[in-house]
Amino acid sequence: MVHIRFEGRSYDMQEAQINRNASMNDSAIKQRLAEHFDINLNRFETYIVDRRPSGDLIIRPEAVYG
Repeated sequence: MVHIRFEGRSYDMQEAQINRNASMNDSAIKQRLAEHFDINLNRFETYIVDRRPSGDLIIRPEAVYG
């Protein structure tokens, strides 16, 4: 499962929807997401790829506190 929080909206998709495989690094995942959403890659520049112990991914904006 891939959960994306992008521009105030949440999206859940299966890994196959973005052709993700386990060996992909963060940059490759962001590239696939940019292609999926048909946007420029730089829109994901500050996003975090959080790899959960279950194997799921959460892609979200960087959290800023304080």
